[in-house]
Amino acid sequence: MRINKNKFLYLISPLNIYKSFYTELIEVLKQKKVSFFQLRLKKENFKNKLIIGKKIKRICKKFNVKFLVNDDVYLAKKLNADGCHLGQKDMNIFKARKLIGEKIIGITCHNSIKLAKNALKNKADYIALGAFNSSKTKKIKYIASINLLKKVRKITKSPIVAIGGINANNYRKLLLNKANFLAISGYIWKNKKFKPQEAIKKIK
Repeated sequence: MRINKNKFLYLISPLNIYKSFYTELIEVLKQKKVSFFQLRLKKENFKNKLIIGKKIKRICKKFNVKFLVNDDVYLAKKLNADGCHLGQKDMNIFKARKLIGEKIIGITCHNSIKLAKNALKNKADYIALGAFNSSKTKKIKYIASINLLKKVRKITKSPIVAIGGINANNYRKLLLNKANFLAISGYIWKNKKFKPQEAIKKIK
């Protein structure tokens, strides 16, 4: 997995895809700061996810952004996505590999060095740590610290994605402590002050 230091954002979709979303996504990706886009839809049925996923995949391809699917390996396979992201309660990585082969597979490791080591041993392409801050997108069960980030960085050169309430005021600290990518969602899609394309410009 190539790491582009200028494209350090890992953008996660809003939970509901609204009418103006696709236009907004184009404007956001035009800023050339996003390496990955993750489709994360918990409430849509498979058919709707397919329709939405196809549209988003086309936009991602145009801007050279890797398109990943959250949780659902079957959907990732059907969409021929660039990969998928697995939580600790999702399909295990070996079964996922059988289904999608050498595509990107990332693993949520919360705030646990043990889970991080396990994911790395099982050849995850990246690991996600967090939450580093409180989040608008989901309830926080696990709190991760900068100290944890430093410890995990010492044991691996694999990409680390930092997640949880990341915004224009707190993102620099994570990059300075060697997180490769910063997962953002609420700051872009649910920002009361700025439109998505304005919000992303604040992260330089």
